[in-house]
Amino acid sequence: MVVILIIAIMAMITMPLLQNQIAAREINSVARRFIAHAHFARQQALHLGEQVLLRPAAESGWDEGWVVQSSCITKVAKLNCTPKYWFSQGTIDPIYFKGGGRQFVDPHSGKRGVLFNAAGAAKSGHGGFVANRLILGHHRQPNLERQLILGSGGRWRICDPARDAKRCH
Repeated sequence: MVVILIIAIMAMITMPLLQNQIAAREINSVARRFIAHAHFARQQALHLGEQVLLRPAAESGWDEGWVVQSSCITKVAKLNCTPKYWFSQGTIDPIYFKGGGRQFVDPHSGKRGVLFNAAGAAKSGHGGFVANRLILGHHRQPNLERQLILGSGGRWRICDPARDAKRCH
């Protein structure tokens, strides 16, 4: 009986640590997948010599996933353009995108997304540079957060505010 009691106590002590590790892996996996898709979108823009868009799958925001597609931005192309879709990421539950950051909202059109031009630069629809961030949270671990930051040089990084408070701002 004593051995079973000791095993039960040890299991009760380690369970929260295990749940925290699982949540950290889930949030890191989604962060890496998002950045991989952003890199793919940039590479497609460079390869094809045309604009490629990484946008939320739903108008409501990034929580429903995202899509990488060719873009129909120019006035001429809108008349005769069928976008090509390469990647689509569905719902990412239990991970969600927190408020904060500007979430890659174009200040002119109000639409969310990262538009890579033919030179591979992240631009708004009106040509301004997009340096921005998305903040990921986890439903089961409310204190867990990761920030996906696109810097002015076009490099992405994942920031953990619990460890890298200075680098996240």
